[in-house]
Amino acid sequence: MLEHFAKFVIAFDDIAEAGIRHSAQALGRRSFLSIIGGALVGAAALPMLPFDRSGGRAHALAAEDDKACEYWRYCALDGFLCTCCGGSVSSCPPGSEPSAVTWVGTCQNPQDGKTYVISYNDCCGVTSCGRCPCSSNVGERPGYRMGFHNDINWCMANDRTIYHCTIAAVIGVSESG
Repeated sequence: MLEHFAKFVIAFDDIAEAGIRHSAQALGRRSFLSIIGGALVGAAALPMLPFDRSGGRAHALAAEDDKACEYWRYCALDGFLCTCCGGSVSSCPPGSEPSAVTWVGTCQNPQDGKTYVISYNDCCGVTSCGRCPCSSNVGERPGYRMGFHNDINWCMANDRTIYHCTIAAVIGVSESG
């Protein structure tokens, strides 16, 4: 066994010597130093390359469901989600119209850590959707503070006052968050 290992080492040594001799003849000292220098600079820049440091959190956050009450924009929403009623997070379903008045909330987006100002608009004019009911009361104030209370039919300012569902439109980044 030791004999096979010795033959392997001798063969490896012969191949390495031949490679080094060929490199010495083909390349000058300056070429060799420039290649080594480039490799060192490249190795030093390697830690600056972007990579996912979230430990898989980005994949989990990508799976957030805008049809679930736990979706980050819905932190102060009280009503039926328009995403379950034919609309989107920020637009009313066909046949309904956004309320003329609204309530606002601030919600933190877990993907970027920023806090956003969210405008919660009731969509009005058609019968209540009845799907995906949510009642999140983060930051809600008593009913006498109209702009911060979510238990009011905000369709009262529209011509068609029937409540259908609620959207959660981002209107800006909160300066306090």
